[in-house]
Amino acid sequence: MVAIPSIVVIGLIWLPAISSVVLSFTKWNGIGNLTADNFIGLTNYQNVTTNYPPFWPAMTHNLIWLAVMFLVATPMGMFLAVLLDKEIRGTRVYQMALYMPVVLSLALIGFIWQLIFSKDNGLLNAVTGSSIDWFGDQRYNLWAALVATSWRQVGYIMLLYLAGLKAVDQSLREAAAIDGCSESKAFFRVIFPVMRPINIIILVVTFIESLRAFDLVWIINKGRNGLELISTLVTQNVVGEASRIGFGSALATVMLLISSGFIVIYLRVVMKGDR
Repeated sequence: MVAIPSIVVIGLIWLPAISSVVLSFTKWNGIGNLTADNFIGLTNYQNVTTNYPPFWPAMTHNLIWLAVMFLVATPMGMFLAVLLDKEIRGTRVYQMALYMPVVLSLALIGFIWQLIFSKDNGLLNAVTGSSIDWFGDQRYNLWAALVATSWRQVGYIMLLYLAGLKAVDQSLREAAAIDGCSESKAFFRVIFPVMRPINIIILVVTFIESLRAFDLVWIINKGRNGLELISTLVTQNVVGEASRIGFGSALATVMLLISSGFIVIYLRVVMKGDR
């Protein structure tokens, strides 16, 4: 019972991850056998940080992506969850409508927002009378992509927080009301701290999703012209015309190290809380 899941995890997760780390020290292009002559040490990492212009803009864009998910999408999802937790009339309809973007593929979401942000036939330009190329102009395309991904992320965060709110002991709400707490004070001083496990899950999910953001950006313009992300740079180098497997693996390893560091911190916090 343990062997089969272990083999699956090792074959689908650990072996590819370890292989990527090993390949990051090579100049292999995917053609021919991997020999000792292909190993070049830390050269790929040096080139990534010093001789690869898209890298630092991609890092900046990933940080902006993370900030928007934390400061906009997460509070909005939390706010909607609090409203829906009040069992207002039609709450099931609202839940379904807000969660609908989550079940849609990002390809379809990109098409939907293309209808809104299109320069010539888009709804936004038709309403405002402007002629901005929202997905083509690098001054706006990152923010347009963030609006589209936030539209999807809000529903996911809303559902997680709604599940957490339903699990809160009702006696805590009643005790806060008896003590004279307003709804806002009761939420931030009593209910929100109780939902610590949900908060940690959302923190980790938001971080990882922001770091590996890929689908929507790739659909828009393949991660170019102001939409560079680390994940798109990996794809461009590994499966693009350059076929720089070693260089792309170095980028993937950088992303792996960043996410692993955060996951280690998360596990330490959770294990410390359990003790």
